[in-house]
Amino acid sequence: MTSTLARHDVRPAGAASRPPHRADIEGLRAVAVLLVVLAHVGVPGVAGGFIGVDVFFVVSGFLITSLLSRELASTGRLDLPRFYARRAVRLLPVATLVIAATLAATWLWAPPIRFPGYAGDALSAATYTMNLRLAHTGTDYFADQAPSPFQHFWSLAVEEQFYLAWPVLIGVLALLRRRWVTVAVLAGFSVVSFAWAPAYFSSLSRAWELGAGALLALWPAGKHRPWLAWAGGAAILGGAVAYDAGTPFPGPATLAPVLGAVAVIAAGGNRLLETGPMRWLGRMSYGWYLWHWPLLFLAPAGLAARAGYAGVALGLAVTSHHLLENPVRYHRCWSVRPRRGLFLGLGLSAAAAGLAGLGLLFPPAVPTGGAAGDTRRALARATDPAAELNRLVEAAAGAVRLPRNLTPTLAKAARQRLAPQLDGCHVGLAGPFQPEGDCVYGDRRARRTVVLFGDSHALQWFPAFADMAERRGWRLVAYTRSACSPARVALNERRAQRRYLECDTWRTQMLDRIGELRPDLVVVSSSVNYRAVLAGAPADPDAVWRAGWTRTLATLKRDAGAVALLGDTPFLAGEPADCLTGAGRIGDCAAEADGVVLEPGWREIQRATAAAAGVPVVDPLPWLCGERCPLVVGNTLVYRDSNHLTAAYAELVTPLLDARLPWPR
Repeated sequence: MTSTLARHDVRPAGAASRPPHRADIEGLRAVAVLLVVLAHVGVPGVAGGFIGVDVFFVVSGFLITSLLSRELASTGRLDLPRFYARRAVRLLPVATLVIAATLAATWLWAPPIRFPGYAGDALSAATYTMNLRLAHTGTDYFADQAPSPFQHFWSLAVEEQFYLAWPVLIGVLALLRRRWVTVAVLAGFSVVSFAWAPAYFSSLSRAWELGAGALLALWPAGKHRPWLAWAGGAAILGGAVAYDAGTPFPGPATLAPVLGAVAVIAAGGNRLLETGPMRWLGRMSYGWYLWHWPLLFLAPAGLAARAGYAGVALGLAVTSHHLLENPVRYHRCWSVRPRRGLFLGLGLSAAAAGLAGLGLLFPPAVPTGGAAGDTRRALARATDPAAELNRLVEAAAGAVRLPRNLTPTLAKAARQRLAPQLDGCHVGLAGPFQPEGDCVYGDRRARRTVVLFGDSHALQWFPAFADMAERRGWRLVAYTRSACSPARVALNERRAQRRYLECDTWRTQMLDRIGELRPDLVVVSSSVNYRAVLAGAPADPDAVWRAGWTRTLATLKRDAGAVALLGDTPFLAGEPADCLTGAGRIGDCAAEADGVVLEPGWREIQRATAAAAGVPVVDPLPWLCGERCPLVVGNTLVYRDSNHLTAAYAELVTPLLDARLPWPR
């Protein structure tokens, strides 16, 4: 049986007519993929090349809707199985090959600790849910230090989700036999999508871009207007040059590439886009898009090297186009029995998902050496624990292999969640302060109270404070929020690229709570990595930082028995697990202190401001760095990510921290 959605006012007339070939759209695809690749390579001047994806969305919306409209006009029905079979035969063979090849390459050359995550990403790529996975994990397209080699499948996932839903909606609306209803519904949905809160990987936030192309396909064809193509091309290229990682996206800025692509298509043709080289590159665009990102993921640093890898990716695209994509796509098997394409697509998706599943079940082993001495025991036995720790930190630079008894394991460190995170007392970037309890830990009936107050760099010390509070018989109150300095400074939120008003509100609320508690001791701690996100681009950032700390410390001094400032910890250049599981010596992963101890000027401002207010400062750097800052000390893993300590290391240095704090008697 044939599954169709029929429109009864149109007489069936055999197979749907093929849409007229648009050479200019083929060339527009070339522009889109060129912009994406150039931006990913890092070519200066085209940092906004990521808008090429938005051009692809418009093209897809236009072409798919044009095809569906022609089928309805010529046959009076939509043959949905045939439609989905064509998409599967066109898209899945090369996509499956890229997924399999990327899995193999990451098995061989990527850090082993990363592979289970990559295998999970491959599973999402195979099932076209990559955008949902990235949105769920909070991936930042512009700032992720360790992106996935499958990350680029997010845009294909958005398109495939559109391909699944849109033909059904078109068919249902066609039953009403009112073209204006279809246009009105699509326009309304596009408006809602455009107004939706911006989320880079969200299908709903991107649907209006596909809808713009679809609306153009439903609009009556006009005269050939060459000037529209030039104006649209200027808008696209202007966005690629003017935009960068700091541009709020998606959002109003998305209008430039979307309306530019609409204008190019509405023009009806363009001689530049219709030239042979542009059309050829347009035909290679799908394969080049698929191949370029995994190769750039493995490419060494440097513009020349990355450009070379992008060239290799184009070569792979040409090869797979001629040896796989076209032979499968145009094989008579699918024209004789088109629904076989559905079985081919299901089989390819299942094969790719199966390979990903095998990767999850059998990841590569993390290379380790012998057992290292127990760091905690060594400090407990030492007559001078601080001197012993300094010796261990210096010795760590000579370590060769990851110790077999590493504490915690890399996998456990990556999953680390502290009590304030689990019960809502630590607030993320977007969440309000709505903890399940009152954020009190330790002995709730204790007469004395210590408060830990600050951002996530304060939170990392929670295990140490929980231990100290328990041993002293105190109660501990923890108030922390991500990317929100306790210093009274106005900040922007990095990911949303807007004013971080939630931070202001939270800081004021927590200072009020501390005032009500009248604690015996407040320990305040903060990252110093806020210069780039100070709101309003102040002319003198140092003065803003100094004034912010002056105000916060004055408030805390007024409301607490004692106050201490706990200094910041290093910022590593990359994720520690990547280096530690590589082929080199783990001692070589220890970066020079000057390179990872950020903002020495702001650290000094903190110290001087605290000294002026009579607040003691505890500097943790001697417990973490000598000339270099190792990632493993003895058998203890120091960092759980690029800038936060593991709970194990915070607990390790607890006695040293305890001795430096001004505990009231």
